[in-house]
This record gives sequence, structure tokens and C-alpha cells, in this order.
Amino acid sequence: MRCCRQKLTDFIVGHNEWAMLLSATLHWGEIFGGLAILLVVLYDIFQSVVLPRPAINKLATVRYLVRGLYWSWRWIGNRMSSIPRRERWLATYGPVGVLTIFVAWGAALVLAYGMIIDGVRDELRPVPQSFGTSLYFSASTLVPLSYGDFVPEGVPARLTTIAESATGVILAALAITLLFSLYQSFQRREELVVTLDAFAGAPPSGVQMLETASTHGMPEELIKTFDDWRQWAAAVLESHLAYPMLVFFRSSHDNEAWLNSFGAVMDAAVLVMSTVEDKSEGPAKLMYRVGNHLVEDLSWYFRRWTPRSDSPIIERFEFDEAWERLKKAGYRCKPADEAWPNFARFRSTYASPINGLARALVIIPAEWIGDRTYLPHLVGSSRRGRAGGGRRKPPTR
Repeated sequence: MRCCRQKLTDFIVGHNEWAMLLSATLHWGEIFGGLAILLVVLYDIFQSVVLPRPAINKLATVRYLVRGLYWSWRWIGNRMSSIPRRERWLATYGPVGVLTIFVAWGAALVLAYGMIIDGVRDELRPVPQSFGTSLYFSASTLVPLSYGDFVPEGVPARLTTIAESATGVILAALAITLLFSLYQSFQRREELVVTLDAFAGAPPSGVQMLETASTHGMPEELIKTFDDWRQWAAAVLESHLAYPMLVFFRSSHDNEAWLNSFGAVMDAAVLVMSTVEDKSEGPAKLMYRVGNHLVEDLSWYFRRWTPRSDSPIIERFEFDEAWERLKKAGYRCKPADEAWPNFARFRSTYASPINGLARALVIIPAEWIGDRTYLPHLVGSSRRGRAGGGRRKPPTR
């Protein structure tokens, strides 16, 4: 009998030792797992918000979430028959996407700190009875809205609580700072987009831009436009690669899209370089070089949407129609057969990536940008009374 009792006692003691070892292992596993998630999220926040340069792995922890959200957003928008309603819907994605990123980061931080807290839960009073309770304490500390229902007593628990509270304050400050930076960059981008309407129409056209400059005798304004848009391209290059979510912020006016305006200015520059003899050729070349730099870097980041092609996208007869319009506007034009190969070579460097990005962003089509089978401004949705913004005939196919 005594022997049986001793065996039972040894079994219970051994079982308790194994249970304690398993419990300690689980606690350390939670701590190391939480630290791993925490380091990944903090590194991603540093790359995406703090580091002012493009990085190929930006938004690594929420990339698939943001991508999936955008495809769903676009899928819903493409099924809206009303174009104004679709534009309003798609315009909300940029701000919603930014907020989604911070919510995802916040949730990941709550999970990471919750795992660490659960690993040291014996140092809290009262001791959390479940992982859900540890998550509750983590969330109330990150916000911070702690009600004092749990008090850290051990050093690890206190350090974890202080670190999470500081992380929450820093995350809120970064969110506010980023929103101000995004909207400042957005406003700077849109200023020239709005002013280009009077010069190039709405949606904009590079051919109409040159027509307006010649018809109204404004060669200096054309040169100034190329100079202004060269600086614009450099600014967008820096801001939109540092903060790629800016690409999804749509222009706030009807028949306007920053990508269409940029493409129209690039088309005007290429027409000056290849087709017409004008003193604005120098500024046009500079605009073309900086613009190509912007296209190359956007293609590098959004490579899934920006396929490369040696085609200028437009057909020869469309170029011939543009050549005739420029001739009637008073330009001295090079022979069409001589100008077309140069025009096609210049335009092929940027046309395919811009069109690919325009289709991915479901941007309202312009004359030579995006889906040109349907032009909203030809059926009465364009704004009336804009100088240079009259109706244009679509290319006959």
C-alpha cells in the first residue's frame, strides 16, 4: 500500500513538473512570437511613414490587404452605370486605404503586445484568465484608455506596458502627420492639373494644348507650361514613390485626372520634339526626360499594372489627324512620313505604362490615354464654359 502511494505521489510530482515546463515553454513562445510580430510591424511603419524614400517592400505587412481591398473597391465601381457615382465611389478608396493601413498596423501591435503580456501574465494583478483578457489589456494600453482594472507589478510587465503606451502615442502622431503630408502633396499635385484645363481641355489633349498656344499667340505660355510640369513631375516623383497611396487619390473635379494631364503634357512635348518646328523644343525635351523618369519609377513600383511595349499605342491615322490640326493651327510641321517614326519612338517609352496605370485606376479616358472607345465629354458630361475645353471629335475607327 505504501509502495502504491509513493508511486502515485511520484507520478503526480512528475506530471506537475511536465505541466510547469510546458506552461513555461508556451509563455516564452508567446513572448518571442509577440516580439517577432512587433519588430516586423515597427520596421514596416518606419519604412512606410518615417523613411522619406521609395522602398520596394513598403506596406509589406498590409500589402495583400490593401491590394485585395482595392480590387474589391474597383470591382464594385466598375458595376456602377453612373459615371459620376462611380467616380465618387473610387475617390473614397485613397483615404479609406490609408485608414485601413493604420487600423491593420494597430491591430497587429495589439496582437503583438497582447502575446507578450500573456507571456508575463503572472506579473499582472489580477492575473488575466484568458488570452482574450490579455488582448483587452493590450488594446486599452495602446489607445491608451486603461481603466486601472489590471496593474503590472513585475518589471517585464511594467516595461511592456510603458513600451505599448509609447507606441500608441507615436502611431497616432505618425497617422496625423502622414495625413497632413498626403493632403499637402495632393493639393500641390492638383493645382497644375486644374489650371491645365484652360490650355488643354477637359479631359486634356496634347494636340489641343499646342493648338491653343498657337491660335491665341501664346508661345511663352507653352514654354512656361513645360517648365512648370517638369517641376511638377519631379515633385510627384518624390511624393508618390515615398507614399504610393497618393496614386489612388483621384482628382476632385469632373473629367480631370492627374495621369491624363501628365500624359497630355508628355504628348505635347513629344509632338514638339518630333513634328513641329518651335522654339519650345528645348523645354519640351527637358520635360520629356523628367517625365520619363517619373514613368520609369512608377512602372518599377506598380509593375503589375504597367506592362512595357514598343508600341506608341495610337495608330498612324490618328497621328496624321493631329498633324493636320497642327498645320491648320499655324505650326511649321515636318513631313508626316519623317515625323511619325520619331513620334512613335518617343511615345513608346511612356505610352504603355501610362495606359496600363490609367486602366488599373479606372481613370476617365482622354484622347490618347486609357480606354478611348468612350469619351464622357462627348456625350454632354463635360463642364461648359471652359476656355479651350470644347468638344473634340473622337478618332474615327
